Amino acid sequence: MELYTKKKRSKLFLFILALIIIAGSIFFTNVLVQKFASEERKNVRLWADAVHRKARLVRYTESFFKQLQEQERQKVELLADVYKQILKDKPDEDLTIYVNVIANNKTIPIIITDANGKIISASNLEIKLDSNTYLAGKLKEEFSTYAPIEVPIARFNKQYLYYKDSRFFTELKAVLNDYISSFMSEVALNSSSVPVIITDSSKQNIIQFGNLNDIRMSDPVYVQKKLEEMASENTPIKVSFGEQGTSYIFYKDSELLTIMKFFPLAQILIIAVFLGIAYLLFSYSRRAEQNRVWAGMAKETAHQLGTPLSSIMAWIELLKMRAGTEEAANEIEKDIERLEVITERFSKIGSVPKLEENDLISIISKSIEYLKPRTPKKINYVVNIPDKEILLPVNGPLFSWVIENICKNAIDAMSGSGTITIQLKEEAKQVIIDFIDTGKGISITEQKAIFNPGYTRKKRGWGLGLSLTKRIIRDYHNGKIFVKSSVVGKGTTFRVILKKQID
Repeated sequence: MELYTKKKRSKLFLFILALIIIAGSIFFTNVLVQKFASEERKNVRLWADAVHRKARLVRYTESFFKQLQEQERQKVELLADVYKQILKDKPDEDLTIYVNVIANNKTIPIIITDANGKIISASNLEIKLDSNTYLAGKLKEEFSTYAPIEVPIARFNKQYLYYKDSRFFTELKAVLNDYISSFMSEVALNSSSVPVIITDSSKQNIIQFGNLNDIRMSDPVYVQKKLEEMASENTPIKVSFGEQGTSYIFYKDSELLTIMKFFPLAQILIIAVFLGIAYLLFSYSRRAEQNRVWAGMAKETAHQLGTPLSSIMAWIELLKMRAGTEEAANEIEKDIERLEVITERFSKIGSVPKLEENDLISIISKSIEYLKPRTPKKINYVVNIPDKEILLPVNGPLFSWVIENICKNAIDAMSGSGTITIQLKEEAKQVIIDFIDTGKGISITEQKAIFNPGYTRKKRGWGLGLSLTKRIIRDYHNGKIFVKSSVVGKGTTFRVILKKQID
């Protein structure tokens, strides 16, 4: 018990030390990760602020272009009013101002047609027109962006003033479109590696995306899920582009930041897997070492017992030849036979024993009959087993050892007074044997340790009996042994399960 307690304390100390080291490592790593994550979050916030500022600049530029467009419209309307004044039949009025207004229009393309669409005059065009040209085809398409201004020249006669954006305004508008397109691309393919999805005003149709899986973005379900995920993390940035409508910029934490969030957990899992593998390897190595120790000790014991046994057997033969010593010789011979059985048991430990069809009922009966005269008189045996043969592939000497070890353990638990009940139940594929005692019982904590080598509750003992028993049942007979039930102060039930056929 003391050896096992020291071993348990050593394991607990090493376990606590390992926990302290792991906790310190995880804490330090977590601090570093938090610093990295904080810097990464700062970068994401800076990126989002930059997007907001640039979106405001785009909106301002769009507003400025609208003002330019409105000014050009006012200029055209002014030209239309000028034409109206010129065409009025008032010879006494000074038309110099109106003529100057028309002459100063150097930018806005204008075409004046009659009611039938024949071009009367034109200015600021890139092509030359004949006097018989009509406003039609591609030319009319170019000048159909805005509704023509009607210019009445007589009671039943009208002219129409067509205009379009000036070349300067058209070039500026192209620059604006490129600027908006560049803005979209820069947002989507940002240097901060922030995953971005840009949608239209419906928040359904994707205009552009960046730093995301291109293949999966073709899946509507994945896209919708990703949009919901992004919206839950950050409020979408609303950007209005005037004629081009409103867009929404969805974004989330960068991939690096996401990895950093889960890095401590991944580290814990990796450490846990490493410790698990190390524990398994250590357990396997320790078990292999124990097996070698068991085998070496057992064979050496069998060897040491063999030499004196041979000598004692010779002395018995001499003893039998003397008159009056027959009874003593017979008793000594029985003990020698017992020692031979013990020697055989030890010789089989460490090597794979041969399993043969043996009658389990006979082995149990003989084992109990051997134990009865060698146990205290206050120990009562109750054996409930069938009155028939049950043949199983077992090694007789080793299984008899199992019965003796369990019964001796029960006798110690009962302090030499109580009842040991042995029950056997035969099933289709296995046989179940229960060993029930009326002893002190075993606590739940001890139930996990009683089969460990070195564990014992005796003041004098090596704690090897139940460990050997488990080895014989589990390793040699491919069976099971465990504590079926135990109540402190009332008793314990050990259960052994043996298969009828070894796999």
